[in-house]
Amino acid sequence: MTDDLRAAGAPTLEDVARAAGVSRATVSRVINGVRNVDPVIQEAVRHAVSVTGYTPNRAARSLVTRRADAVALVVSGAGVEPAAAEEDSDAGASGRDGTGDAGSFTAQVFADPFFGRVVTGVVNYLRPRGMHPVLMFAETSRAREEVVAYLRQGSADGALVVSTHAEDPLPALIADAGLAAVLYARPARPVPVSYVDLAHQDGARLAAEHLLGRGCRRIATISGPLDVPAGQARLTGFRDTMARHGHPYVPTAEGQFTQESGEAAMERLLAEHPDLDGVFAANDLMALGACHVLREHGRSVPGDVAVVGFDDSSAALACRPPLTTVRQPVEGMAAEMTRLLLDRLARPDGPVTSVIFEPELVVRGSA
Repeated sequence: MTDDLRAAGAPTLEDVARAAGVSRATVSRVINGVRNVDPVIQEAVRHAVSVTGYTPNRAARSLVTRRADAVALVVSGAGVEPAAAEEDSDAGASGRDGTGDAGSFTAQVFADPFFGRVVTGVVNYLRPRGMHPVLMFAETSRAREEVVAYLRQGSADGALVVSTHAEDPLPALIADAGLAAVLYARPARPVPVSYVDLAHQDGARLAAEHLLGRGCRRIATISGPLDVPAGQARLTGFRDTMARHGHPYVPTAEGQFTQESGEAAMERLLAEHPDLDGVFAANDLMALGACHVLREHGRSVPGDVAVVGFDDSSAALACRPPLTTVRQPVEGMAAEMTRLLLDRLARPDGPVTSVIFEPELVVRGSA
């Protein structure tokens, strides 16, 4: 910024126009993202903005564009309602004010490395475009109503929804309200909303074929929650591949995508099938828990029991030995989800769509 501009105070549109050699109206068109402006002129205006240090007035810009330049990143589920939580409070389900379940839901979200990777992908896509995400949680009917109201009043231009429960009603509520949204993962019930997802059954197939290729023959699996489509798909893909290779029965213990549930499931499987020599856990946190239990029982990994996880999250590298896992490109999927939403905002009448990513086996020390 020049000394004259510093002395005059905050730079204005007129300052940018003089620096770029164009009209004030042209500068406004470029800053507000109006199409059909010559690329050379756009570059000149952007350079002038950089030189002058001009910062657009977001509130004034919103009046012109009718955009908030923000999107809601919503982590949604089908949690305990406040009234029900109060009734269960004596059993430790919640505090008297009904907020305990919400706190538990939020704590679980932040404990799972998956959600951090989603945020990274979203932020990295939005930041260069001058937009930002607003993190919201929707685990009760009241919270879901607040999300819909927030979107209706224009506080965010659209929603990126990560559902944690198959019975989550939020995607349908958003679709019925005619609001712009994109989902991470295929909805359990068909709704006219775009989504990104992974070919989960193909990922489970990679895990089964790897364990069989290592010579494992007494293989068990720790499934994800079976009321979640990803949990169902990974179990189906694993069982189907095992059956195709002559293994019609696969011992299974259901987990909840947490390390603790992986530990509990591994304890059950060892008690019922002490001779098992291979385990597929439907996410890395459960695989990490399984490895802990195997070590406690004196089983070496992978010498006695080979273990394969799913996601290729930070938990895979924290595991000892490092975890062989099926990679889910979460950051790329989250970025694509964001791109689809911005495309929907630019073309509100465009068709809904889906983008399915391919998994990849990452071989490390555990199998």
